[in-house]
Amino acid sequence: DGIAKESSPFINNAEMDGENMYEGKNMALFEEEMDSNPMVSSLLNKLANYTNLTQGVVEHEADEDSKRKEVKVPRMGTFIGVYLPCLQNILGVILFLRLTWIVGTAGVLESFLIVFMCCACTMLTAISMSAIATNGVVPAGGSYYMISRSLGPEFGGAVGLCFYLGTTFAGAMYILGTIEILLTYISPSAAIFKAGEAGGEAEAMLNNMRVYGTCIIILMAIVVFVGVKYVNKLALVFLACVILSIIAIYAGVIKTAFDPPDFPICLLGNRTLSKRSFDVCAKFTESNNETKTTTLWRLFCDSSLLNATCDDYFSLNNVTEIQGIPGIMSGVLTDNLWSAYSEKGSIVEKKDQPSVAGSEETKMGGLPYVFTDIMTYFTMLVGIYFPSVTGIMAGSNRSGDLKDAQKSIPTGTILAISTTSFIYLSCIVLFGACIEGVILRDKFGEAVNGNLVVGTLAWPSPWVIVIGSFFSTCGAGLQSLTGAPRLLQAIARDGIVPFLQVFGHGKANGEPTWALLLTAGICEIGILIASLDSVAPILSMFFLMCYMFVNLACAVQTLLRTPNWRPRFKYYHWTLSFLGMSLCLALMFICSWYYALIAMLIAGCIYKYIEYRGAEKEWGDGIRGLSLNAARYALLHVEDSPPHTKNWRPQLLVLLNLDNEQLVKHPRLLSFTSQLKAGKGLTIVGSVLQGIYLDKCTETQKAEENVKALMGIEKTKGFCQIVVSPNFRDGISYLIQSAGLGGMKHNTVLMAWPQSWKHTENRFSWKNFVDTVRETTAAQQALLVAKNIDLFPTNQERFTEGNIDVWWIVHDGGMLMLLPFLLRQHKVWRKCKMRIFTVAQMDDNSIQMKKDLQMFLYHLRLNAEVEVVEMFENDISAFTYEKTLMMEQRSQMLKQMQLSKNEREREIQSITNESRGSIRRKSYSGPQSVGQDALLTNDYREEEAQLIHDRNTASHSAPVVKASVATAVPEKVQMTWTKEKFVAEKHKNKDSNVSGFKDIFNMKPNQSNVRRMHTAVKLNGVVLNKSQHAQLVLLNMPGPPKNRQGDENYMEFLEVLTEGLDRVLLVRGSGREVITIYS
Repeated sequence: DGIAKESSPFINNAEMDGENMYEGKNMALFEEEMDSNPMVSSLLNKLANYTNLTQGVVEHEADEDSKRKEVKVPRMGTFIGVYLPCLQNILGVILFLRLTWIVGTAGVLESFLIVFMCCACTMLTAISMSAIATNGVVPAGGSYYMISRSLGPEFGGAVGLCFYLGTTFAGAMYILGTIEILLTYISPSAAIFKAGEAGGEAEAMLNNMRVYGTCIIILMAIVVFVGVKYVNKLALVFLACVILSIIAIYAGVIKTAFDPPDFPICLLGNRTLSKRSFDVCAKFTESNNETKTTTLWRLFCDSSLLNATCDDYFSLNNVTEIQGIPGIMSGVLTDNLWSAYSEKGSIVEKKDQPSVAGSEETKMGGLPYVFTDIMTYFTMLVGIYFPSVTGIMAGSNRSGDLKDAQKSIPTGTILAISTTSFIYLSCIVLFGACIEGVILRDKFGEAVNGNLVVGTLAWPSPWVIVIGSFFSTCGAGLQSLTGAPRLLQAIARDGIVPFLQVFGHGKANGEPTWALLLTAGICEIGILIASLDSVAPILSMFFLMCYMFVNLACAVQTLLRTPNWRPRFKYYHWTLSFLGMSLCLALMFICSWYYALIAMLIAGCIYKYIEYRGAEKEWGDGIRGLSLNAARYALLHVEDSPPHTKNWRPQLLVLLNLDNEQLVKHPRLLSFTSQLKAGKGLTIVGSVLQGIYLDKCTETQKAEENVKALMGIEKTKGFCQIVVSPNFRDGISYLIQSAGLGGMKHNTVLMAWPQSWKHTENRFSWKNFVDTVRETTAAQQALLVAKNIDLFPTNQERFTEGNIDVWWIVHDGGMLMLLPFLLRQHKVWRKCKMRIFTVAQMDDNSIQMKKDLQMFLYHLRLNAEVEVVEMFENDISAFTYEKTLMMEQRSQMLKQMQLSKNEREREIQSITNESRGSIRRKSYSGPQSVGQDALLTNDYREEEAQLIHDRNTASHSAPVVKASVATAVPEKVQMTWTKEKFVAEKHKNKDSNVSGFKDIFNMKPNQSNVRRMHTAVKLNGVVLNKSQHAQLVLLNMPGPPKNRQGDENYMEFLEVLTEGLDRVLLVRGSGREVITIYS
């Protein structure tokens, strides 16, 4: 039958099978979608074979195509993969080197509070982090990855870099801890700088730290560069050290209960003595009935004789020896409950020991007391302690190596935090219960022969802890130096911070070489600071900032109820996240308010920089969701009713014309918009494409891109809306009706004057223009028409002088006064002065008018010169009459005639001759029309021909009803057509011929039109006289006639009114007041 057989999608077609036309035949209904969207089976297959890439190497979405060899990595469970790394990272240098000192200085209760606050902060953060980590597959990249994908690139970059700086400074802190252990406890003789005079120990120590630190950092950087795999192999060794040390501490505590170790301390009165410089704790010794002075005596007196002059305090007080570690049963806990903060350089004293105060003139410097090396107070201790709870991200950072990250991360992290919190809190109580207060406050263990204070408590020997802590801090430093460069590399490869791009490169195997160098450099800054107590608060800031944002991310996502927010970890709540966030913020300011401000400033700068320069990344982040929610909330609360006069500002709808290439015809219209708006209020840039949307999709997108690009160049902040409509006229109507949303609708339309309105081939012909004017009036919107828009200034130009002249003829809401004020806010117009002219008629008192106007402007708080121009009724000039006649002849003729082609050509000839003559006459009679002749005669012929042809075809059938209203003329003149006249006119049309045409040239012009033309010509003369050299002239725009027949005449009036002026803005108010004298 000749009809091709349709292949059935459901019946197994043998012929079709042979040709194998469709794959997946049983889905033929969805053929079109199959081309662009994957089938479910192939998608599932891809997802099942999902491979985690090395940390942040490639955006994970983009890497599905590159088929890489799958390396079988032994996947780790919760214990090995999350719990142990977290444990190792959390327990560290502070526990061994500073915790005893914090307990001694702050007392058991306050230290308990410090530790509890810090642990609560990390626990709340861990809960938020678990929620984020279990919401989808987290590729390697850890915290940075989680935050950037849930809070967007700006926050992600800021937090990622904060976390990076924190980790780097942590590396510096660990290295400083390592050196402190080495030089203070393991081998004090290794020091390069020795203390020259008394009191120089601290300075010498810092210099030693700097030299050794720099060496160690170079060494570690080389180790990391050569091979990370060695670092990872050693990790277990380091972890074993930490765990052994902690077990040793607990064992020691248990042992003190029945057999306290023997660590005597020497007190002089109630002052603790440093045992580094003497061995016998007595003033003199008796041997063989002979009294000998001890080394201690010589330190306090000027000679070794018994009658030597001694230090006052030394003479008055006895030397006593007490046990440094009385043991857990001794009840020393009650003495250690309360704080003992002190100034820098004060002596460590035992509170309840009797002592006699000597005269204080003697200098303390060279005497063997134990001095405090820094001033202590509660908030400072928080800053020093906080780094010992960081490290909770260790598990989520290696999420790529876990069997089931979604299960392991929450369990492992929260268990690790619980364990470490228990260790810290119990250690505080145990230290307070076992160790004498003066030893606790003695930071470097000088009173116990330079032993590590925690070490004195440990069993079987102090060396267990010294060696253990040395290795664990060493290992932690190495791990920071391996982790930080990877994090920086991940940020660099995401491409959100342009100047970091270089750090994305690395060795062939992906090791980040450049990032390692930068990390070592920043670490070196920390090492040059050289004091552990000064570096700790710095990294506290960065970590707290990072944790704060993790909590914020979780809270935002939960509150927004994003459809994609479905974490597997269910035990979170936005209040917990919020509490965690507040706690982090509070801790930041508690530690050190100026560091906190600096850290926030750094994060803020990074944020703004990424926002300003960074790549546009669409990660479906929460902040975008937040702004959408906020926008919706605000829109719902901006009521639909028009705003109060005080709040009124022009919310613009800018109507642009596009050429055939979809480029903007008058870009200066956008420059003018941004000058008028100065970034405030609403701007909608609209344009119309002619056609049907289905055919014009791509052109619409192209047009939108072009307009947006131009808006960017012109710094016009706003929205772009392109409408496709079968005809241009309707498209503009749609825009005026429907642009905007809710309370955010435009109230003012800005458009360019159709320069070539006499050429009918122009799409935006005068008919469209007049209809737009009518529509804005109907919609109660103001209208601004910029004439000669291409002469308007760009945003780069600056007017150094000149005036903005306002011709205030009709009051329509004060729009005329407001516009110059708004324009002068912009740099282009700032130097221009505002002048206001108003027109006085015969019976007005112009002096009184001027006074009133000045008063009005004074109340409006606008600075402007005021002038009243008198315009007297005088005879209507021949020029006006001539011009009106010419205008009417043209339109009448076009309405009446339907001529055959040859007749039409003859008529055109006669008309053009006639009008040429008329123009010549005009150029002699009218002073304004100099040079007009040359302009018009050139292309007059085509123009006239085109006009006749078009008007003829377009409007010969329209019924002619004349009812014109004169605008700026006091009384209204109306002309009515009766039915008889109308019928007669029709008959005349039917048998019209050339003689009928000749009658037109003998006709008299319509009286009302003559009066209007008179007003236009007169007003134009006055305006030219005053404002010919103004930078901008603002004029009231008369409304279009009620009757449609006079539209073309209306255009002519406007043309005459603005003739000879460079830049004109015709303003037509919406009729409602837009400016008020009230505050």
